[in-house]
Amino acid sequence: MTAHPYDAVVLAGGAAKRLAGADKPGLRVGGRPLLDRVLAACPDAAGTVVVGARRATPRPVRWALEDPPGGGPLAALGAGLRQVTAPTVLTLSADLPFLTTGTVRALLTALGPRDGGADRPAGPGPTGPRAADGVVLVDSGGRRQPLVAVYRTESLRRGLARIAAEHGGLADLPLRLLTDGLALHQLPPADPRAVFDCDTWEDIAAARARIREHGNVLDEWIALVKDELGIELDVDTRALLDLARDAAHGVTRPAAPLTTFLVGYAAAQAGGGPEAVAEAVRKAVALAARWTEEAEEDPEKSSP
Repeated sequence: MTAHPYDAVVLAGGAAKRLAGADKPGLRVGGRPLLDRVLAACPDAAGTVVVGARRATPRPVRWALEDPPGGGPLAALGAGLRQVTAPTVLTLSADLPFLTTGTVRALLTALGPRDGGADRPAGPGPTGPRAADGVVLVDSGGRRQPLVAVYRTESLRRGLARIAAEHGGLADLPLRLLTDGLALHQLPPADPRAVFDCDTWEDIAAARARIREHGNVLDEWIALVKDELGIELDVDTRALLDLARDAAHGVTRPAAPLTTFLVGYAAAQAGGGPEAVAEAVRKAVALAARWTEEAEEDPEKSSP
């Protein structure tokens, strides 16, 4: 959980011209729609508003549409902000395949509450986090990413009201009109991929390839399976892999999937939860070790 409450506004509209008008939020990367991947990065938002066409989502959200339709990111942000009640708002685009809860928490921690608590440095910038109107991620070139950011809700409302008064509305105006008028702290992401967005088919292909890289594929697959099965359980994946390896090498190869299945079944019978899984794994690992020791034991040395 985060230290203070926040709402999330996800912009999931736009014409996707460089994708030939494809339904970009619904395009799949690693087996999951882009929008679902973004929603998974902010599961503890007090409320989530998606600005775009309604669709099935993995958790409940509120929906909004910009006025006029196709009015651009400022109009979309204004439509989403009307449903925000938390003092802090996380703004995201719906095409960030590598956004994680860790990145979201880093943004929220860097902003912090306006009053109380210790200042936390958030990167280069003339103001401290508590004095800032928001914290934005920056890419490797130092460019601010206003749709991977957190803001004080009232700061955004004042900024949007000022722009609407000056320009007669928010339609077809660039986001920099808003961000240039705010005191924003910059935060380089721990993982540079956090700001990778999918604007073209080449971007989609690159994201799909990265998902399947050796260092990522297992975590991605486990996350996808848990989503598909409706399982909310954090388990020690390494321990399960070690168990499968020991069962395959020490007993016989088919023992690996059957053993891990039985561990899951036993954990469910014991009430589920990480502790039940860990205990079932511990017992199975000990059994596999005893099996291996027996197979390697010299009968002549062990006989009375």
